[in-house]
Amino acid sequence: HGRKTDKDLSGRLYLNVGHTGLDDPGLAAWIQSAGVRPVYFIHDLIPITHPEYCREGELERHHARMRTALRTGAAIIGNSQATLDELALFAEAEKLDVPPSTAAWLGITPMPPPAAVGSSDRPTFVIVGTIEARKNHLFLLQVWTRIAQKMGSDAPHLLVLGQRGWECEQAVDLLDRAAALKPVVTEIGGCSDEELAAHLHNAQALLFPSLAEGYGLPLVEALSAGTPVIASDLPVFREISQDIPTFVDPLDGPDWERQIIDFSRHDSETRKAQCARMPSFRVPTWADHFAKADALLSTV
Repeated sequence: HGRKTDKDLSGRLYLNVGHTGLDDPGLAAWIQSAGVRPVYFIHDLIPITHPEYCREGELERHHARMRTALRTGAAIIGNSQATLDELALFAEAEKLDVPPSTAAWLGITPMPPPAAVGSSDRPTFVIVGTIEARKNHLFLLQVWTRIAQKMGSDAPHLLVLGQRGWECEQAVDLLDRAAALKPVVTEIGGCSDEELAAHLHNAQALLFPSLAEGYGLPLVEALSAGTPVIASDLPVFREISQDIPTFVDPLDGPDWERQIIDFSRHDSETRKAQCARMPSFRVPTWADHFAKADALLSTV
């Protein structure tokens, strides 16, 4: 009852913001028969660029999704220029054209006032996100093991904020059973926005050692709250952070160890320099996001 027929949809915009159904073989035929103008929001190409961090079958499904977006799209919105650059490389490999596109950064809502949470008397660092291989928790915990062995009771504290995900058994084993980490690592499965604000406020830095990301909201949230960041040297991180953080190769354990130990000192020049860059950070807003999207949609 009341459902529009395909004829009623002719000329309408079809906005798909979640990759949903793009691997459905019947979607392209429906788009053609209905006469809609599809606009797709692309979040990432990680199943194609890093299939080892995704579930089995995702590589083929995401290939199909991106081919559908390129073949049928009237326009494409990317969450970052880095994502659009990845899409352009995929299109080149597939010998497909890229529809008109724009990068519209995801906005964030301002962080709430920090809640009252217990804080360590030692320098504390925070990693935020689901515990999974792509987020590189195992690597960071191995770095922390070395720091704890070197510094003993003077070692900084690591706060792991995030739920346990899939295929993260080795990281979970360290969290559950590594005696060297018990005194210096705390795992919190979930927290409120107010508690997150407090943990960021209390931290020497947010750590973001991911091996691949489509965006990186915790990075933006930390910078908006005035918290320094040590992050993987990924193009998307450089883009959305506006080159403010300290960037480290996500596989360079000794460099991560050096930066963490340096940032844990109250007189760290690297940390002071990053804090001095912080006022230039332009917080991505939803108003900016929709202004970019609307400008593109008005041309479709």
